[in-house]
Amino acid sequence: MFSSRLRWNQPANRLSTLLAAKRAAGEPVLDLTESNPTRAGFAYPEALLEPLADLRALHYEPLPQGLLSARKAVAEYYCGAISVDRILLTASTSEAYSYLFQLLADPSDEILSPRPSYPLFEFLAGLSSVTIRQYPMRYDGSWHIDFAAIEQSISPRTRAIVVVNPNNPTGSFLKPEELDRLDTLAAQRGIAIIADEVFSDYGFSAHGVTTLAGQRKALTFSMSGLSKIAALPQLKLGWIVASGPNHAEAMQALELIADTYLSVSTPVQIALPSLLHAGLALRTQIARRTLANLAILRTTLKDSAGGVLNVEGGWYAVVQVPRTRSEEEWVLGLLEQRNVVVQPGFYFDFESEAFLVISLLTPPATFADGIKRLHTFL
Repeated sequence: MFSSRLRWNQPANRLSTLLAAKRAAGEPVLDLTESNPTRAGFAYPEALLEPLADLRALHYEPLPQGLLSARKAVAEYYCGAISVDRILLTASTSEAYSYLFQLLADPSDEILSPRPSYPLFEFLAGLSSVTIRQYPMRYDGSWHIDFAAIEQSISPRTRAIVVVNPNNPTGSFLKPEELDRLDTLAAQRGIAIIADEVFSDYGFSAHGVTTLAGQRKALTFSMSGLSKIAALPQLKLGWIVASGPNHAEAMQALELIADTYLSVSTPVQIALPSLLHAGLALRTQIARRTLANLAILRTTLKDSAGGVLNVEGGWYAVVQVPRTRSEEEWVLGLLEQRNVVVQPGFYFDFESEAFLVISLLTPPATFADGIKRLHTFL
């Protein structure tokens, strides 16, 4: 009696079952998968939420594109390089994906997305009745887009190419030469680019492109929001920035979609300038934490059987482990024998084994202890 869009069949896997059993038994588990900043022990300013009580929020002004004051705050985040008429507010980047899939694709049309990457695209695409086709990222000491695979994947039904910049979980930024090639390819084929830039503020060293918002050859949509920029996923505000040819027409169509839902709350829009300003301090804390944890990871595993793959930014690191056992056996053994939980690479659609994905957002003491146990297990 329910839509076929919901036939995902997600039974509990062995890792989640074992983790639930250990927690039910009261065993202390070191969680190296924490991705929620509000549970990671950061110091949030005491007055952070006061702007949400602004009395202006008692007046409802249903503007599909978002309040002008909020869009000006987003434009300032881009250092004034983006005009407010190219910005549309959403409740989250997930909703932004949904809007863009509805804008660009008819049912059964195709969207290209990277592999490995965060396992969300297929679910969002399924709810919009479009199809995800994956293109591979290749690793040779750093991560690169496989352009030959992209060109082979493009069909008459391809409507957009998704890039995650930096990628989650590989932490790889798009390189300038890759952007130029991607921009040219998309423009020639009449395909849009969708750029997920939620982690773009978190770079570890010299890296590549931080945003695709700006002058583009192809119609391009850049997305970000408070979830990562200000470490406030619970406040539910994101945005889309349109660039390139036909961006004005795209914005008009997006306004029609947004007007159907009007999902962004007035209090968070009014508070946005203050929240983005407060986000500077939180981003500094997160950057210090992730960089320090990455150093611990590299130092601890330096002489082990686990190799830390090159990472340029983001909140995650990838450890390659011997293929003497499957990823599932690695993560189950680590949890069973050392009470440490990590994520297997197949959660993120790595093409081969064996990879472990570790959150650098983890509180320092837990992280150091967990990585020591991983070293011992290896």
